[in-house]
Amino acid sequence: MIARLPEKKIIERLQNSAKIIVLYGSRQVGKTTLVNNLLKSTSYKTLIINADNREYADVLSSRELGKLKRLVRGYELVFIDEAQRIHDIGINLKILHDQIPEVRIIATGSSSFELANVTKEALTGRTWTFTLYPISLAEIKRDDNLFELDNRLEEFLIFGMYPEVFSYKTKQDKILYLKELSSSYLYKDILELGDVRNAKAIYDLLRLLAYQIGSTISLNELGRQLGMSKETVARYIDLLEKAFVLFRLSGYSRNLRKEIVKQDKIYFYDLGVRNAVIDNFNNLPLRNDTGHLWENFILSERIKYNAYKGLFANRYFWRTYTGAELDYVEETGGKLYGYEFKWGKKVAKAPKTWLNVYPESEFKCINRNNYFDFLLT
Repeated sequence: MIARLPEKKIIERLQNSAKIIVLYGSRQVGKTTLVNNLLKSTSYKTLIINADNREYADVLSSRELGKLKRLVRGYELVFIDEAQRIHDIGINLKILHDQIPEVRIIATGSSSFELANVTKEALTGRTWTFTLYPISLAEIKRDDNLFELDNRLEEFLIFGMYPEVFSYKTKQDKILYLKELSSSYLYKDILELGDVRNAKAIYDLLRLLAYQIGSTISLNELGRQLGMSKETVARYIDLLEKAFVLFRLSGYSRNLRKEIVKQDKIYFYDLGVRNAVIDNFNNLPLRNDTGHLWENFILSERIKYNAYKGLFANRYFWRTYTGAELDYVEETGGKLYGYEFKWGKKVAKAPKTWLNVYPESEFKCINRNNYFDFLLT
């Protein structure tokens, strides 16, 4: 069992606040395990509800206070797993919260697009929201020292950080799990809740994006290759983002017309899923995409680090039409931080254009010598 970093904060919110706890995260990322584990450390009499159970779902979508009271009577805490599957869950959670305030509520969702859409307006000011990601370096660090972590880096770049991956001992078992996860299960909610009828189109899009991590994408070109409109491509990418499969970086610009801002870069939250999509689990010496894997890994781990530390930063890449570029830019506290990611022990200097246009910014090259500083401290 790998202890998850958000657990302590969730327990604090649960014990010291009457607000609803909402926990987002992709399928198989460990949301149910986390909640079940934290329930063991509390004394609340808990009603655990799986949203797939029609009997419970009918009551939780009824908008009838009497039915809701009968459902939760005698319990101090209600845990609703995969709450996005319940129709009108937002307004019903509002009724529970406002009319039965003595009952605490935890709701999980594997897709932010449905649960957030139906709860945002109804539950304004009534929730504490958390996101759970695949396992982070900071969570593994509790059991492995930095030397051991660094020795496992190739494993992380190839098989990713999904919790179940760590339970398998053989390469073949890890591959089979990731292939099953990435085949359809990971984006099941997109097909069911996003009104997407063509699963193959989603998978084909993912394959194209998997080959382009670290590069700017063209919606027109992707649409041409897939035989669909750029609007459809944009919608599918948005759904994949909201299902926590992908994330994007937009171009940063403040001063120059020469800066690229109309194209995005796409990355995967987990490299095991990315490698499964393109069916490439070769060791690093046999690959030609190690630099891209490294860049994706550092970015996804940085997102986890900032989220679990409660640090708020705008994320970008930076590139000019003349070829100057930075892999990553963070804007936080009114200050700019530029980063270049280099595999191995390579060192890069800040582009002169960047220094000239943004002299108040800071720059750092992240490589194998210092990546722990960037991701753990």
